[in-house]
Amino acid sequence: MQYQVSGAGLGFRREMLDELSQGVPDEVAFFEIAPENWLKLGGRYAKQLRHHIAQRPFVCHGLSLSLGSYDPLDIEFVKQLKIFFKSHQIKLYSEHLSYCSADGHMYDLMPIPFTEEAVKHTAARIRQVQDILEQQIAVENVSYYCAPGQQLTELEFTQAILAETDCQLLLDVNNIYVNSVNHGYDAEQFLKALPSSRIAYGHIAGHYNEADDLIIDTHGADVIDPVWQLLQVAYQYHGVFPTLLERDFNIPPLADLMQEVRQIKAIQQQVMLSGKMAEQV
Repeated sequence: MQYQVSGAGLGFRREMLDELSQGVPDEVAFFEIAPENWLKLGGRYAKQLRHHIAQRPFVCHGLSLSLGSYDPLDIEFVKQLKIFFKSHQIKLYSEHLSYCSADGHMYDLMPIPFTEEAVKHTAARIRQVQDILEQQIAVENVSYYCAPGQQLTELEFTQAILAETDCQLLLDVNNIYVNSVNHGYDAEQFLKALPSSRIAYGHIAGHYNEADDLIIDTHGADVIDPVWQLLQVAYQYHGVFPTLLERDFNIPPLADLMQEVRQIKAIQQQVMLSGKMAEQV
C-alpha cells in the first residue's frame, strides 16, 4: 500500500517550537497538527509553521468536525480546512469517529451510538466532507467509556463506517488497548479484524490507569509495554504503516519524546527485517 507519509512521526505542539528551532531530529519523519489550533494564527506562529512544513511532511488530525453529531455540518469550516490544506500542502486529514456538538459545542469527544442508524448518518456526513474537500479522509477508532443504545459491537460499527464511506482508517493502537481493558474484549482479535488496506497511518500514546478495569486515554504519559507489544502485532499482521507518537499533556523535553519515536522506528525496522528474512527462507 502507498502511504502519504512514512516512518515515525510526532505530534507538533507549540510548546516544542523553541527546541525544534534548533533543528528537527532525524528520527522524526513527519508531524501532525490539529488544524483548529493553527487555522487563524498569523505572525510568528504562522511563519514557524511554514518553516517546519518545508522541512518535513505534515498531516492534520481534526478535533471539532463532530462527524457523529445531528447538528448541521459546519460546511464553512470544512471549506476553510480545504484552503488551509491547499496552502500548506496537507495531503492527509483525519478526524475522530465521535461527536463533540449537540445544540452547541461540548468540548469533549463523545461516543457515537453503535447503531445502524448512526452508521448511515455518520457515513453520509463523512461522504459530504470528502466531497467538499475533494479527497478521502481518515477516521480514528476512539476510546470510549459507555455505549448508549448499543446494537453493534465497536468492531462492527467501525467496519461498517469504513465500508460505507470508502474512507481511510487512522489506527490508534492505544485506543484499542484502552477499550479492550475497559470493555473486556481481546485487543489482538479486534486489531486483526480491521482492514489492512484502509490504514492511512497509526497513533500510539500513553494513558492513565484509574483502576484495574478503567483506563483513561490522556496522551499525557509514556507508552506502556503492552501497547508497544500491540503495535508490533499490528505491524506483523497489517504490514508496517506510518505511526505517530501523541503527547498532549505533561509534555517532556524533546529528547525524552525522541526515545519513544526511536522505539517506533525500532519496532518498524525489526518487523520489516523479520519479514525479509522470512521471504528468504
